[in-house]
Amino acid sequence: MEAFTNAILNTISHWGLPAIFLLMTLSSMCIPIPSEVVLLFSGYLVFQGRMDMTWIIVIGTAGNVLGSIIAYYIGLKGGRPLFLKYGKYVFVKERELDWAEHWFARFGHETVFFGRMVPMIRAFISVPAGVAEMNFAKFNIYTVLGSLPWSVGLVYAGYALGSRWHQITQYFTLVSIVALVLVVALAAGFVIWHLRRGDRVR
Repeated sequence: MEAFTNAILNTISHWGLPAIFLLMTLSSMCIPIPSEVVLLFSGYLVFQGRMDMTWIIVIGTAGNVLGSIIAYYIGLKGGRPLFLKYGKYVFVKERELDWAEHWFARFGHETVFFGRMVPMIRAFISVPAGVAEMNFAKFNIYTVLGSLPWSVGLVYAGYALGSRWHQITQYFTLVSIVALVLVVALAAGFVIWHLRRGDRVR
C-alpha cells in the first residue's frame, strides 16, 4: 500500500494537473485509487507554491464527473442484464432490480449527493444509479454538487495542513473500513433473510 501511495504521489508531482484528472477519473470508475490522497497531496503542493488551488478543484471535480459517467453507463448498459442472468445466485432477481429503480427514481438525488461524500461508497454509487436507470441529467447535477465540496474540502485541508497533510488520511481509512463493514453486513443480512424465507437459487 505504501508503494502504491508513493507511486500516486510521484505521478502527481511529475505530471501535475493531467495526473490529477486521470487519477480522479479512475477513482470514480470503481478503480481503488484513494481520491482523498490525491486531493490532500495536491493541496500540499498548493502549500508549496507548486500548483494552483482553483485549477486542482476544477480538474479534480471534472475527473470525478467523467469517471462517474463512465461507471453510470457500465451499470446502465451491462448491469441489469448481468443481474438478471447471474443475480439469482445472490438472490437478486427482477423484483429487487425494480425496487432499486423505484428507489433511485424517488431518492436518487439524495443518494448520489451524499454518497459522493462517503469514502469508498462514493466510488461505487454510479453503477447502481446506472442499473436503476436514474435520470441522467439529475445524476450529473447531483454528481457535480456532491463532488465539488469533496474536492474543495480536501484540497483546502491539504493546503492548511501543509507538510502534515498525510495525518488526516488515517481518518478516511477508518471511515472506509466502517463503510465496508456496513455494506458487507447489509449484503449478508439480505442473503440470510432470503434463506430464512426458504428462497432457493433456481
